[in-house]
Amino acid sequence: MTDYLTETDAAYDSARSGYNLAVPHRPAAIAVARTADDVVHAVREARRRGLGVAVLATGHGPSRPADGQLLINTSAMKGVTVDPAARWARVEAGVRGGELVQAAAINDLAPLSGSSPEVGVVSYHLGGGLGLLGRSLGWAVDHVRAIEVVTADGVLRRTTPDSEPDLFWALRGGGKGTLGVVTAIEIDLHPIARLYGGGLHFAADRVEEALTLWAEWTRTPPETMASSVLLIRMPDIPVLPEPLRGQYVMHLRILFTGSAAEGERLIAPFRALGPITDTVTEMPYSAVGSIHAEPTIPVAFHARNRMLRTLDADAVQAVLRHAGPDAAAPFLLELRHAGGALARPAERPSALGRRDGEFVLYVGGAAGPDEAPALQARFAELFAAVEPWATGGVCVNFLSGPDVTAEELASGYLPDDVERLARIKHAYDPENLFRTHHGLA
Repeated sequence: MTDYLTETDAAYDSARSGYNLAVPHRPAAIAVARTADDVVHAVREARRRGLGVAVLATGHGPSRPADGQLLINTSAMKGVTVDPAARWARVEAGVRGGELVQAAAINDLAPLSGSSPEVGVVSYHLGGGLGLLGRSLGWAVDHVRAIEVVTADGVLRRTTPDSEPDLFWALRGGGKGTLGVVTAIEIDLHPIARLYGGGLHFAADRVEEALTLWAEWTRTPPETMASSVLLIRMPDIPVLPEPLRGQYVMHLRILFTGSAAEGERLIAPFRALGPITDTVTEMPYSAVGSIHAEPTIPVAFHARNRMLRTLDADAVQAVLRHAGPDAAAPFLLELRHAGGALARPAERPSALGRRDGEFVLYVGGAAGPDEAPALQARFAELFAAVEPWATGGVCVNFLSGPDVTAEELASGYLPDDVERLARIKHAYDPENLFRTHHGLA
């Protein structure tokens, strides 16, 4: 039987909160789901009580407050089944990326995991899934075989290319909390057991040279080489190594599935610049989460992004003016190299049809309600500066927070796909039961 929590219950606060505290939820009740039947019961109960439905698993990318609604918390749904012979996994709604990586690694297999082991596998795929293997294998959503979802009528459906194909198409890339509550997905796994990867940090006086080199270098590596850079002023905390503590740095992150010898040759130009740290080495794929080493402490975090066509010398200078060592930017800036298979059409078409960016420019910062408008204004200044290199689109996976507009979300899709998503939303949720998350209609 589904457990329901209200404000009078001790577990209410923990059940309504996730990693990102930027959007606090004050739901009328929280349904703690442990099975798909629990989700069915909760959706039907919401309809009976005239409440909207919101979904929370890990809470990395909350959209809008679920105040006065029924919040379904799926974090207890932890089932993972791996078929090593057929190379697929069935993953329930509460499983985190790192948990799936470990389960697959037992059989020398790997999913198209993201950079953070803490992000929910289901929500990551529903937003598209910009994985660290993406340049060679495409978007994570391209490798979804089936999706189990409870729709607004309280019916548990199994969607595949042959069963309810419209809903299957829409959920993959366009169904993050807007079309139903996904209880499980089935995805492809890949025969990857090891990699050559890690990171190099560069001090402030080498950032311009290192970033310029990276922008030029990304034109030539094979698709088996993934890389990104992070520009950030590190916090002054004891847990960090002395060379990084309180310092402005550029962190170059590397993941290469070719040989270690070839990887060393490819990154030799960066080592010649004299990084202050160097952790790039041969490692099992199960250690992939250490490459980005993203924080895990809950915080109120705001983030936006833009897709860039290219990153030439002028674009690098525009980035540095707004987020470089001398800019005193109150945010971090990340550039991820896309292209390769991420730019090619999928064999299994999905709502994520727009794939025209060579780079993802992502900015984020911690801010309370009073500081958030100023932070968003700084984001807007940066985006205006890089507009000449922008495609006009966004990476849907990296949108979060209450300031995201329907127009901004729509820019992550092709125009015809936006219209198709709206039609499918109306067909499966005509009363807009799932209205808390960002949607196109």
